[in-house]
Amino acid sequence: MRFLFLLLTLSLFSFSSENDKEKMQWDENRKLTWADFQGRPQAGNDFVASTNSGISFSYSFRIENGKLDLDYSIQSNFYPKLSWYKRGNVSDYILEHEQTHFDISELFARKLRKKMVETGFSSNPKKEIDAIYQKNEQERRAFQNRYDAETDHSKNPEAEYKWRELVKTQLDFYERWK
Repeated sequence: MRFLFLLLTLSLFSFSSENDKEKMQWDENRKLTWADFQGRPQAGNDFVASTNSGISFSYSFRIENGKLDLDYSIQSNFYPKLSWYKRGNVSDYILEHEQTHFDISELFARKLRKKMVETGFSSNPKKEIDAIYQKNEQERRAFQNRYDAETDHSKNPEAEYKWRELVKTQLDFYERWK
């Protein structure tokens, strides 16, 4: 019995460490490096780098004595194997552009946490929670697309620096929900 427990425990740790290689959580004390970009550049793509980031969101709830007990987890993640760059065509400036994409995902993770805290849910919150997540995700994607459009994928330095400051200011504003 102890052996089975130990084997199960070791299996969980090995699965967990393998899973950790698939994604990297946003951390204000750790910026992306080119070594984090482990994917292969897409053939025929004009871009020199691509960041794949997003929000993982899970929740569970139960009703106990007529009261809603809601538990959830919201994380901003970078996906190394889906993110890539073209060697010899990138710079620190481009890396900052890619970091800003990851920062935008963190910004919207914070906005989602805030919405979850502030919403008074019914006793059957599934549809409400799903709607909040879907709206937040639509807004995140639109914000990412607007960032690329207005900066011309980092080719417009003036717009790039304005966006970096905007995202930093917004992250500071939503710091309470990190």
